[in-house]
Parts: sequence; structure tokens; C-alpha cells
Amino acid sequence: MSDASTDRENTQQYLSDMIQAGPVALIRKLRWLYAPDPVMAGYALRTTCTSLLALGIALWMELGSPQWAALTVWMVAQGTRGRSLAKAKWHLFGMVVGVISGIVLVASFPQAPLMFILLLAGGIGAFCMIGTFMPGPASMTNYRIHGMRASGFTYAIVSLDGIADPHHIFSIAMARATYILLGIVLEASISGLFQLGLTKRTRQQLASTFENTLKPALTAIADILVGKDGAMQNVQGIFTQITTLGDQVEFAEVELGRRDHAGDHARAALADIAVLLARALDLATLMRLPLSQDDMFHQEAEAIRDVFLKLPARLEGTENMRTILADLLALRRQCRQKVVLDFSTAQPNDAAREAVLRHGMLQQALVELIDALRMALGQFEASRHPEAHDHFHAPIRSYRDWQQAVTNSLRSSVTVFGAGLIWICTAWPSGLTFIMFVCIVCSLFSTLERPALATQAFLRGACCAVVAAGILNLALMGKSTTFEMLGMWSGLAMMIGGLAFAYPPLTLPAVSYNLFLPILIGPSNQAKTDEIVYFNTALPLVLGLLYASWMYRVFLPYDPARQRWTMREHILRDLHRIADGSARETVDSVVSRNVDRFVRLMTNSGSTPSPVIQAYLTGILSGMRVMLNLLRLQAIRRDKRLNRNATKALALVMGRMSHFSGRYHGHYGRTLRATKLAILNLRTCERTESRPRERFILIAALTSLDVIATELDTNRVFFDANSPYLDPSVRSEELESTG
Repeated sequence: MSDASTDRENTQQYLSDMIQAGPVALIRKLRWLYAPDPVMAGYALRTTCTSLLALGIALWMELGSPQWAALTVWMVAQGTRGRSLAKAKWHLFGMVVGVISGIVLVASFPQAPLMFILLLAGGIGAFCMIGTFMPGPASMTNYRIHGMRASGFTYAIVSLDGIADPHHIFSIAMARATYILLGIVLEASISGLFQLGLTKRTRQQLASTFENTLKPALTAIADILVGKDGAMQNVQGIFTQITTLGDQVEFAEVELGRRDHAGDHARAALADIAVLLARALDLATLMRLPLSQDDMFHQEAEAIRDVFLKLPARLEGTENMRTILADLLALRRQCRQKVVLDFSTAQPNDAAREAVLRHGMLQQALVELIDALRMALGQFEASRHPEAHDHFHAPIRSYRDWQQAVTNSLRSSVTVFGAGLIWICTAWPSGLTFIMFVCIVCSLFSTLERPALATQAFLRGACCAVVAAGILNLALMGKSTTFEMLGMWSGLAMMIGGLAFAYPPLTLPAVSYNLFLPILIGPSNQAKTDEIVYFNTALPLVLGLLYASWMYRVFLPYDPARQRWTMREHILRDLHRIADGSARETVDSVVSRNVDRFVRLMTNSGSTPSPVIQAYLTGILSGMRVMLNLLRLQAIRRDKRLNRNATKALALVMGRMSHFSGRYHGHYGRTLRATKLAILNLRTCERTESRPRERFILIAALTSLDVIATELDTNRVFFDANSPYLDPSVRSEELESTG
């Protein structure tokens, strides 16, 4: 499942297009129904048959609520084997935790409804808090978080069924666990029958994932090397692609069975592409400085650009990776040799020496660019041909915070507790069903950053399920007494939901439709769902989703401006921590953390004016480059060959930068002045230094300082914490200054 906010926007656009379109265009919009993609049609048919098989087995076993077995199949089933297995594993884990917790809750408070509701709400809130800290993105495709969602889901259905008959809570819990286990086992087993040659296809997929990411990255870098307009915009889109593809590597690891560390190397290769882009942005910053470019640099940039553009074709061919890496190493040596040649050449005046210094800084940036590419290619080769006894590990990083976790927990707990109070105060006979649907929604969506949008899409799918179940129960299956009739009509309705799930604009509504349709049909060996039972299930479902959607909008609602300010505050604190040495950061951790922020901001931008979002995106990338160069300066400071004046100048910069706190006293001006003063001091040291190795160290330090000073100066509105950044009332000239 894709991210909830994206699904919601896609659904709204799809419905709007359908309303505005003519008959011919409307028919084309329904191609997902009458002319689906063969692979997706196969997924829908396979899952429908599996769901009906689970339902038939549950009816044959004469279980009390067989619809939960069919529902579990739809919850676990995904388009690929890796996704299905990953979700099944975590769903099973969540089921075990939820069943145990539900038994404990009912056994503790069998006749204390207020305490029962209070602990039910607290338990779901606790699961949401734990899920928030799970590694990976806060999206519907993160199946670690889904494990906690399944815990809350199972916790609710077991305890709410059990509180009506606490003497049989263990039997009720075991029955619910049996349904869920039956659905998981059937879906995992049947989906495996349709995955022939899976290992080979998965390795090919990992290779294509890297190549499809590297090609646009190299194209964007090639545009940067020749100063092409719009190159920076291309880089921003690639960061989003890296995050999306990195999330998919986990499922490839499941399909490979973790026999090797190909997935870890693939994840590291994608991370190295992000580092490569960060180095390219540093190069773009240096190229804008005065006296930085000359004819020699243009020739070198054109040669490197030609190598980069030809690289994807070489990777797709049969050329050995060692040859490619050797060519890049030779290119790196050429850049170094040209700087050494400049060192040995006497310069006639200060202007010429300044130009040589600038040229050396650009050469340093090119060397780092080539090094980042070599690292990415090395990891890619290791993912294609993993070595025996390899212990390399690149974990999925998580960047959650306590504030977000507490917000998610409170949002779900208060919503569930409010539903419980409604039941207690009104004594509604269908109140427990109402609470169950509220608990399902809170368990599924409270870990998302914009749950109100996801709940709206879920509500639309539930309404479609209500209509479909009404037609089935009240018309088509009114006289059905055999499973064949039940399977024929309900299978047709499920097939439609499966096809809709495979169509991205309708994914989230289709999830709701497939989830609630078996509950609304309510198949049973003893009786059929009549009008009273149907309406007593459909009404709590619709009211529960409406109530949850309303609560998400009035209690701790999503505030995009607040999210942006908090994100900026965290970036400034990271600068402070890196500068004072208290943060144990690496290049990979800095890049991945800021790319995560970048993608979250783009995903949750919503209706925010594009200039504001663009200014924040620019600020995040600028902050990332400042952090990376601070890490480099920290390493340079530890070099014993650096003379005392240079060490003192760098210490002054770090001391000033360590006052960045994200509060309204950011010490921005003094930090910028200290950086520019350090640049002057290091230039003086470079003029008097004759040893090549020491001059290389000074040039590396000057390169970092120049990038830091340029970013601080260009993005002053972002780094100066004396006033809130880019609120809707911001002046237009401030927006322009961030470009």
C-alpha cells in the first residue's frame, strides 16, 4: 500500500476527473475494471480464491465468525511474494501480542466497564507509540509498524468480543487467533505457488533498482557539471525515488531468504547515491564562487560528464566492474595530479594564486564526487555477486521522536476512550460494534502523520462495501443456502475490490472495501445476515469512521506549519551537536536523516503554497551539506599536520556553530562572520605552506568552509533562528532570497 496522503490525493484527482470527463473518457478511467493489467488481475483472482478458500474452511470447521479468516487474507495479501511474507510475519507477531493482551484485559476487568474502556484506549495508544518507533517510513507499506497495528486490531476484537462473555474469553481468543492464523497460512502458501524462479527475478530487480536510480542521478550531475539550469530540481526528485526504492529492498531480502547480504549491499548502494548527489550539490555551490571556473576546469568537467553519461550503458552490458572502477580511479588520479602540478608552478601575482586555489578546491570536490561514485558501484557489485561468509550489514534507519510518538498515542487513546464513553452513556446495543470499528481505524492510521486524510479515503471505501454488501445480503443472496452461491456472489464482489487495490489511485479505498466487506456479509452456518443484522453492522461502521475522522481533525490535528518549524529546529540542533562533537554521526546517517526529512516534507506538503515548500526543501538540503562539511572539518581538526593558526581558526568556527540551537537566539551573524574569518586565515596559511600534503589538507578545509559560508549566506532565512521561518505571512523578498 502506498502512503496514505498520496493515496488520498490520487483518489480525489481520480474522482474529479471522472466527474468532469465525458462518456468516452469515463470509460477509459474504468480500464482498471474491464481491462486490467494481467499481473494485477492475477493478483486479484489469486487473493479472491484464497479468501474464499479460507472462508470455506472456517465454515467447514463451524467456527463462530468465519468472516475474520477471509478478512485476514485481504489484510495480508500484497502484490509481491516479499511484501506478502513480510506483512504475514509481522501480522502473526501482532496477533500473538494482541490476543495475550486482550485476554489479560478482560480477565482483569470483567465487570468494570469504565476501567475496561480506559485500558482498552491506553493499550491501543501504547501500540501506536511503539509502532511510531519502528524502523522505516511511517507509511502503510511499513510492515514493522503494521505488526503494532495488528496488535491493536486483535487486542480490540478479542477484548470487545470477550467482555460480553468474560467466562469464555479464552475460547473466544483462541477462535479469533485460529481465524487469523488460517488466513495467514493460506495466503502465504498459495502465493508461493505462483512465484517460480523468484530468486533470479529478485536479483534482477535489485540490479534494475540501482540502475534506475543511478541513471537519473548521473544525468543530474552531468547537468550540474555544465551549469545547466534546473539541474537542482532534478536532484530533489531523485531523493524521493531513493527513499521509495530503498523501502522496497526489504521485500527483496525476504524473497531471497536472507541467504546472503545482497539486500544490505543494495540498501548501502542507494544510500551512496544519495551521498553522491550531496557531493554534487557541494560542487554546484563551489562553481558559483568567483574565480572558480576556467578553461581547464571546463575541459575536465566535460570529460567527467562524458564518463558519467556513458556509465549506465556500461553497467547494462557485459563489461567487468573492475574495469569500470579502474577507469574511475584513473580519473581521480588525474584530478589530483593537476592540483600537484599547480602547486609546483610559480604564480605571478595574488590573483593568479587565488585562481589556483579555487581550481584546487574544485578539483577536491571532483575527487570526492568520484570517490562517492566508486563506493556506490562497489556496493552494487557486492549486491549482484555477494561473497560467501559476508557479514556486511546496512540497517533500516529510523528517525522518530518522542513528541511524535506521544501525539500519535494520545490521538488514538482519546478517540477510543471517547467512543467508549458514547457506548456507556447511551447504552447503545450496537455500541461494542461501534467501538470495534473505531479501534480498527485508530490502530491502522494513528501512526501516520496525516490520519484524517487516510480516514476519509477509508470512509469512501467502507461506504462502497456497505452498498455492495447490501446488494448481496438483501437481493442476490437472500435465498442462498449453499457455499457455492455464497462464493459466487461474494467472490465477484471481492474480485472487484482486488482489481481496485491494484490501481494506485484507488488503493486505500479498496483496502477498506476488502476489509469490511466480509464483516458486512457476515457468513455463517447457522443463519444468514438479514436486514436487521445488516443495518446493525453497517450503521456502526459508517458512524465509527465518521467519528474517527472528526476526532482526527479536532484533537491534535496535523499542523503542517508546526511540522516544518519542528523539522527546521531539529536541523539546527543537529548542527549544534555535530559542531560541539556530542553527536556520533557519519556521512551515511546525516544524508539518510535529511533525505528522510526531505521526503516527509514533500509527501505532507498538501495545499501549502509551493514557494514555501520549495524554500524549506532548499533549506533541508543546505543544512545537510553544512552538516557533511562540519563532519569533514572535525576530521581535519584531528590531523596533527595542521598548523596552529589553522587549528585555532577551525576551532572558532566550531565554537560559534555549537551555539545553533533552533531556538530564537541562533547566533547566526557571529557564526557567519567566524566562518569567513577562518577562510581568510586558512588562505594565509595556504600561501605560506609549501608541502603538497599539507596544502591538500588546507584546500580540503577551505572547500568545506566555503561551502558552509555560502550556504549560511544564501539561506539566511533558514539558518537565522531569530524569527520563525517562512510562515504564510512571510514577505516575498525573503522567499526569493532562499532560491
